[in-house]
Amino acid sequence: MTSFGAQIIYGLIAGLILGLVARSIGGENWLATTLTAIGSAYVGLLKVLIPPLVVTAVVTSIANLRQVTDAARLAWQTLLWFAITAFVTVFVGIGIGLLMHPGRSASIDVAAAAAPGSIGSWSAFIQSLVPSNILGLDLWVRGSGDNLSVNPDFNVLQLLLISIAFGIAAVKVGKDAEPVLGVARSLLTIIQKVLWWIIRLAPIGTAALIGKAVAVYGWETLGSLGSFVLAIYIGLALVIGVVYPLVLKFNGLSIAQFYRKAWPVTSLGFASRSSMGTMPVTERTVVGALGVPRAYGSFAVPLGATTKMDGCASIYPAIAAIFVAEFYGINLGLTDYLLIVFVSVIGSAATAGTTGAIVMLTLTLSTLGLPLEGVGLLLAVDPILDMGRTAVNVTGQALIPTIVAKREGILDEELFASDRTAASAEG
Repeated sequence: MTSFGAQIIYGLIAGLILGLVARSIGGENWLATTLTAIGSAYVGLLKVLIPPLVVTAVVTSIANLRQVTDAARLAWQTLLWFAITAFVTVFVGIGIGLLMHPGRSASIDVAAAAAPGSIGSWSAFIQSLVPSNILGLDLWVRGSGDNLSVNPDFNVLQLLLISIAFGIAAVKVGKDAEPVLGVARSLLTIIQKVLWWIIRLAPIGTAALIGKAVAVYGWETLGSLGSFVLAIYIGLALVIGVVYPLVLKFNGLSIAQFYRKAWPVTSLGFASRSSMGTMPVTERTVVGALGVPRAYGSFAVPLGATTKMDGCASIYPAIAAIFVAEFYGINLGLTDYLLIVFVSVIGSAATAGTTGAIVMLTLTLSTLGLPLEGVGLLLAVDPILDMGRTAVNVTGQALIPTIVAKREGILDEELFASDRTAASAEG
């Protein structure tokens, strides 16, 4: 039987071919429409599981952490390694930006400059931490009159905080909370079974998502921003091909084994452009294939999916800020570069539950005092960049729980070294 990793690769190849065919047909053709529908349906299936997975996994993991020595130390080590890797990757981004000077070679029309609709801010981040309701649910009202629609959207950071609070409360209550914890464990088992069925569809979903991307954007979208796109992808390649392998090597873990098992996570992140949509697969891979204890992995993965974004929060804003400064003829000093590092290491959580990289970029630009209109210059290529950014994000979200578990002596190294993958980890 063909391995799951090979099936994903076949899906990527099939998607590329289908996308090229759809683009050659041109217009809103049936193939492009079909690819879009299948890809959106697959990401939708994954996202449906996010709220119940976060709640049941976090509540039960906190209860199970009673059985894990130094649970507080695990949480601290997770946040520390989030910061360490963000610190290194933002310097990679700054280095690439200073070497390649993407803003000097851009021939984009200044008329493309436009302020974004949503802007990241520290005050908005603090306000977003306070749940507006017990479900962590935001209601977005669109349109007016007969066209009025209300669209529910879960704020995953709020949902995470609510789940942590309930989990800690359940531990403090003791025996009286056991029935509730039993229900949570049972629901988690059912959710994981459904998740396994969805994971098996990943090659099809990947093919549709890649096909859609090729059909919609193609190479023409790169236009005059080719040097900027190249700079971003060189930075992302250095993170996923150099920084992360060095972290694995430093912690005594096999680089090849990690990437072989994390491949479904990386590829689905690339295709779906959604850390949240990939999170169920990330959690299953970390626990079922990489050997991280469920009690810890079920807590660390949702936390990483909301706050660990090396692609969106480190590489991209660093290079983009240099691009905008060069485009407008503004010189950045040492203090400005230190501010970029600070925002990347501390501020990535400010993008949680929002449109990730764009909000993070506006937060960086506003902190540096650079024109926010510069964001509009980069929007044309953002979908292409978002694929690589998300692939790096989700790979880092799988990496950190693995190395923390290894450092703390709780990693199942026999499982890590085995041939078991997320797709075969049923149960």
